[in-house]
Amino acid sequence: MPKNILVTGANGQLGSEIQQLIAQYTQYLFFVTDKEQLDITNKKAIEQYCENKEIAVIINCAAYTAVDKAETEKELANKINHLAVKNLAEVAKQNQMALIHISTDYVFNGQNYRPYIETDKTDPQSTYGITKHQGEQAVLEINPENSIIIRTSWIYSAFGNNFVKTMLRLGKQKQELSVIFDQIGTPTHAKDLAQAILSIIPQLNNKQVETYHYSNEGVCSWYDFTKAIFEHEQISCKVNPIETKDYPTPATRPHYSLLNKTKIKQRYGLKIPYWKDSLNECLNAIEIVRRKT
Repeated sequence: MPKNILVTGANGQLGSEIQQLIAQYTQYLFFVTDKEQLDITNKKAIEQYCENKEIAVIINCAAYTAVDKAETEKELANKINHLAVKNLAEVAKQNQMALIHISTDYVFNGQNYRPYIETDKTDPQSTYGITKHQGEQAVLEINPENSIIIRTSWIYSAFGNNFVKTMLRLGKQKQELSVIFDQIGTPTHAKDLAQAILSIIPQLNNKQVETYHYSNEGVCSWYDFTKAIFEHEQISCKVNPIETKDYPTPATRPHYSLLNKTKIKQRYGLKIPYWKDSLNECLNAIEIVRRKT
């Protein structure tokens, strides 16, 4: 009898990557939903859906991720990133379901001097970060068994809108670009995270909710990231490094977003790819899609 798995936010970057991989996991029956199929802000709707489909595991990829827009859409960000997560955690606990909830490096203030470990003090600086942190707190307080929180950073994919695709477009349109060099972190290919999540499911076995960090290996700035994209694609657009203060945005972003991944690697035996290798793989995938269209 296969385990039935609900994937929320299935049309986002991570959800789309999971959909590409599910054919390999025949031991599970996947139910992939976006807000049109399941409104996770409605607890009763979640309860009915999970009961009808006999769900055993929820992978919550749904999130309000428009970081700057969240500053003026605080209520909506709170509804999706906090209250909906509370609903999922409560339903998971009531029905003995496991929950894998995806969170973010934005729960930290970005002022660290070494990669963040899971127990470091949280101090979100933006509405997006605050609402994602409140979502984490809800899961921890409700505490459904066999459930985990995975914080990640700088997600990109061949699917959806993201930094990689924006830079590809701008690099081909412009002769030169200015990109921030004083925000440091690690890009995460959503495909790598999707594979990690699916490999973790059979190993879930914890009484208390555990928090983990996952990004690709290595470190770079947004400037370095852009240079690597252009180098792979042989784009001749000149890239100028600028400071954060020279590119003001409505939301405050962490200057330092490195995540220590020792805990997740040791607990689940994960081998995490280097960010440049994963970037090259993603750029090749984008090119294949482009040729087909």
